[in-house]
Amino acid sequence: MEDFGFKEMQEIQRQLQEKYKEKWQPLSPERGKEKLLWLMIELGEAADVVKKDGVGKIMEDSGVRQHFIEELADVMMYFNDVMLCYGIAVEELRDVYLEKHRRNMERW
Repeated sequence: MEDFGFKEMQEIQRQLQEKYKEKWQPLSPERGKEKLLWLMIELGEAADVVKKDGVGKIMEDSGVRQHFIEELADVMMYFNDVMLCYGIAVEELRDVYLEKHRRNMERW
């Protein structure tokens, strides 16, 4: 995978949901809040790595770096679950993201 983007991430999340459909509740708008809370927990775990180990170790210690990246991967997995819960298409995110970027570029 040379270019790894949201389309690939969402497909992977769909595959994961399909594999565990007998054990997990299906993604739906009603589950979006729960997934958003899990996303925030995982983001906190990434922040804990920065707090406990520091920037130097993230940049220089391969084990700490791996742990930090794994926490960021968890964040992205839940972020994609939130998008799937609310039916947000990658193209919709792209359009809003680019518009927000344009406004930010003109801000100051």
